Amino acid sequence: MTAPRKEDVAMMCPRCAWQEVRRLAVSPVAGVWEVLQCARCLYAWRTTEPDRRTCRESYPQAFRMTQADIDAAPELPAVPPLREGA
Repeated sequence: MTAPRKEDVAMMCPRCAWQEVRRLAVSPVAGVWEVLQCARCLYAWRTTEPDRRTCRESYPQAFRMTQADIDAAPELPAVPPLREGA
């Protein structure tokens, strides 16, 4: 039995297993790559990256997230304004 092709598998976030994935960008040469982003955890990846970055089954267990992990994540600090003369 052969493994299913990536294009035949339902799109799922490798990090949190959410099935709502958005396309952020496409390559200038049609069909070469896309940049995708999870709508829940905001993880983004390029479709040409290895399975350990693009496939849930191969994504490292230590870096996977659940909804509880996302809810408990600290907020990112705001970027301060530029200093005068910088």
